[in-house]
Amino acid sequence: MSRPANRRPENHKISRELLVLTYGALVAQLCKDYEKDEDVNKYLDSMGHNIGIRLVEDFLARSAVKKCQSYSETTEIIAQVAFKMYLGVTPSVTCNSAMGNEFSLILGKNPLADFVEELPAGRSSLCYCSLLCGAIRGALEMIHLAAEVTFIQDTLKGDDVTEIGITFLKKIEDKKHKRNKSNQHPK
Repeated sequence: MSRPANRRPENHKISRELLVLTYGALVAQLCKDYEKDEDVNKYLDSMGHNIGIRLVEDFLARSAVKKCQSYSETTEIIAQVAFKMYLGVTPSVTCNSAMGNEFSLILGKNPLADFVEELPAGRSSLCYCSLLCGAIRGALEMIHLAAEVTFIQDTLKGDDVTEIGITFLKKIEDKKHKRNKSNQHPK
């Protein structure tokens, strides 16, 4: 059976809303399971890291982006393509260092917090959207870039915007590629 050409295979708005609602339920359950906010934050970051690792292949296949030549280009692709593709928002990007390895993604609206008005009582250290930091970090690792990804500002903590900081640490050597280069014999 064929699908009509004008019909989209997925309704991304419904998928996003389902993700946001499911995510809220997940965070609520984690808050019940763990006493310390730090434990919840670590769990969410780890879960996001695993998602990021798996999402890269889908992203590269669906977006057809070429290899980035700089950290700034990589950050722009994350903001303009990846966030738009998976969350329906496009954060603005600012460079925070003269070395060109520190950037901020600034979201006027955080889709993961759409249905959340405030953090649960007694959970002031909770980083509700740690999943995003982990996903970015995991995806970057898969393209051989080590990075530190943290929340700098959060609207759920009273800030005007949500700001995610990305500090690129180094390019991770691809041992397979390096080994193949050294095994090549001159002709």
